[in-house]
Amino acid sequence: MPQEPATRREAIERERDRKSAELKPETVSRPEAFLRDLKDKKLLERISYGYNGLRAAMGNMATGSGFALGPEFHREDLLGGNLTTRLTALMSTRRWLKCEGEATLPQLAGGNVVAGVHALHRNYSSVDYYGPGPDSGRGGRSTYRFEDTRVSAGGGWRVLRFVRVGGRSGYVWTNVGPGDRKGAISADRLFAEPVLPGIERQTNFTENTALLQFDWRDDPLGPKTGGNYVVQQTWYSDRVFGRYSFRRLDLDVQQYFGFFNKVRRFAFRAKAALTDVDAGQSVPFYMQPTIGGADDLRGFRAYRFSDRNAMSLTGEYRWEIFSGLDGALFADAGKVFPRRGQMNFAHLESSVGFGLRANARNRTFLRVDVGFSHEGFAVFVKFNDIFQPRPFGVSQIPLGY
Repeated sequence: MPQEPATRREAIERERDRKSAELKPETVSRPEAFLRDLKDKKLLERISYGYNGLRAAMGNMATGSGFALGPEFHREDLLGGNLTTRLTALMSTRRWLKCEGEATLPQLAGGNVVAGVHALHRNYSSVDYYGPGPDSGRGGRSTYRFEDTRVSAGGGWRVLRFVRVGGRSGYVWTNVGPGDRKGAISADRLFAEPVLPGIERQTNFTENTALLQFDWRDDPLGPKTGGNYVVQQTWYSDRVFGRYSFRRLDLDVQQYFGFFNKVRRFAFRAKAALTDVDAGQSVPFYMQPTIGGADDLRGFRAYRFSDRNAMSLTGEYRWEIFSGLDGALFADAGKVFPRRGQMNFAHLESSVGFGLRANARNRTFLRVDVGFSHEGFAVFVKFNDIFQPRPFGVSQIPLGY
């Protein structure tokens, strides 16, 4: 039989020796082990970066498309960094198609001038539509096919360190047809002209855009501090019927506040899309602003509200869970309205929620948001930042699609 310790010190040393003999290697759960590998092996960076410019593109399609996947070729180092090219072809689980290409000269005049060309083709077979105006009902969902092809050329000039001006001119071919979503009636069976302008016949447009930008974000691809204020005016001229010419003003204000070494931050955004027409003209319903979905009112279904004008407000609190993964709490508000004079803070729809953001090379490439509103809740998985921050360039598509 072991002898009793003679002193308290000897008892403490014996207990210490016993515990040392029983020590085992630390074990972690499978989810924690997966997250550690994600961080330590830089798996997120490897997936998104690709090889020699060729990579798999995911997402970057309109809300409601389903999961989108396709090849992409993207190089920013051609001609010694003087030429940037991108070619993308995406197909979604709902059979939506998007093909896009652009070539940009970003280093003209010492990097103060950028110029380029852009081409885009989209064929979305089942875009949701709930009717015009803020009083549309959730149960009145219909669907339509939206198809367009765009070609444009433009550029921008850095006037001052934080001030840029730009412009773009192009041509747009549009087509709208019956939607094919199961369980939803086609919009052309519910609405007719003039309730829904453009539902019976579509036209083509010339498109001319002027843009003014104040951008002092610390990193346009993954901002943590600073701001980005954009004013964009676009003129659409109906080249076929002379009935659907209109003007659109887009306002976008983003502000970021980082603290605790920028691992925690507040992000705010206010945006508005306002249209205007001359006598005898109309704004086609498929080119009117919409809110609801993954980019603004996240507690509502995609394209839940539509009218000639729209505004939305978003606030997020973001924090770093670990390198490569952020958490977020958010609140959204917004509304649509037929006349510009109704742009105010009365009768706003609202939603709140939480989300996760996976980052690679300081870019959010995967975002999961869960939003709640008086109409229920919605879950969105997107492959872009909620504010879609991007450097100044020629590919500033004003439509929300």
